[in-house]
Formats: sequence, C-alpha cells, structure tokens
Amino acid sequence: MRIDKFLKSSRILKRRTVSKELALNQRVEINGRSVKPSHEVNAGDIVAVTFGNRRLEIQSTEYTGVKEKSRCS
Repeated sequence: MRIDKFLKSSRILKRRTVSKELALNQRVEINGRSVKPSHEVNAGDIVAVTFGNRRLEIQSTEYTGVKEKSRCS
C-alpha cells in the first residue's frame, strides 16, 4: 500500500493530501529513509512522521483492509 494511503487509512492523518505533502517535504521516513508519497509500505516496516517538533514512530502490521467509519465505534 502507498505510504500516503497508509497514513490516511490507519487514521494517523485525516487527509491523503496532507500525508502526500508531508512526504514531499521529506517528513515521512520508512526504516530511516525519506520516501516519496508513492513508496510501498510492507508489514514490519517502521514508519516515522515528523510534525513540527514532534516525531511519531509506528510499526506497520498486516493490512486487513479499510473499515467503514460506522463500524469503527
């Protein structure tokens, strides 16, 4: 799955355009390397996102599909 779509579907960011802009500005890393918005994320990758002074690091797991908003609550 693309990194911009991954960040949106995992609900780290609200909009795919925002995740795309962060990746274009080299604020998204996978396994320590800056990536473009089209870079593929695999299970077990460590994804780091920099928001101003904060840095969020997560490890991706197996992708099971996007859930509907009504089924998440």
